[in-house]
Amino acid sequence: MLGPVILAASRSDRMRRLISAAPGTKQVVDRFIPGETVGDIVPIIEDLTGRGLELTMDVVGEDITTPEQAGAARDAYLELIDRIKDLELGPKVEMSVKLSMFGQALEHGHELALKNVRPVVEAAAAIGTTVTLDAEDHTTLDSMFAIHGELRKDFPQTGCVIQAYLFRTEADARRLAANGSRVRLVKGAYKEPAEVAYQNKHEIDKAYVRILRVLMQGDGYPMIGSHDPRLISIGQELARTAGRKLDEYEFQMLYGIRGDEHLRLAAEGHRMRVYTAFGTDWYGYFMRRLAEKPANLRFFLRSMVSKG
Repeated sequence: MLGPVILAASRSDRMRRLISAAPGTKQVVDRFIPGETVGDIVPIIEDLTGRGLELTMDVVGEDITTPEQAGAARDAYLELIDRIKDLELGPKVEMSVKLSMFGQALEHGHELALKNVRPVVEAAAAIGTTVTLDAEDHTTLDSMFAIHGELRKDFPQTGCVIQAYLFRTEADARRLAANGSRVRLVKGAYKEPAEVAYQNKHEIDKAYVRILRVLMQGDGYPMIGSHDPRLISIGQELARTAGRKLDEYEFQMLYGIRGDEHLRLAAEGHRMRVYTAFGTDWYGYFMRRLAEKPANLRFFLRSMVSKG
């Protein structure tokens, strides 16, 4: 029951100030967001890829209020891509982008977001990697899918994310699987109303399995975004049943959560991609990580007490 409360707090400026000032916050933020700059994150990229893992990189920040801020977000990704090019790690490191960072919520936001994300997709393709469009709250999805379709005309490997807790997602999955898209399936981490989303964990898990089966049986490339051991096992079984080879799907997990499992799956020959965020505007991302799993919140509260 705490999840919705935490997600509501993620939109509160007062809670942002309170949590940012708390003595234990930095210790927990560092667990999920291991750096603020490209320079900070390079050693993490080198370490994880050296261990046989792949990455998807997220420059955190969603509270974009001007076109100039949206342009700065674009430039931050372009700087990151330049550094990955220098490291010669393009095939191992993709980008994850939230279109809200590229101005989607501003006036003429759909056109602005497409204009800003396109050069990032082009730069990624030039170094042998790709971009995945993250899903945000349900009101943004029609725009996100339209931009995804537009980008795929020139860059067919552009991926997108779908969220199992939304009622619409099974139909979205069938459409995306039929046209050969790269699709990351997650449970969902935004506060959504009962009119559009399942509210019960058991119902969300059942929807996740139904949708993953659709993706595995389709023509696209499924990306299993989950830390749940049961769903990971089900994903492996669905892949076997669908006749997929190990390089025809992948697992994705967040940096800072179940690191041993990342390495175990990679050692078994699976493609294992670590979703790694960095940047200074960490609050919204951090709060969703707390909301997703009670253990993360307990860890945070213990840290606050021990540092107080």
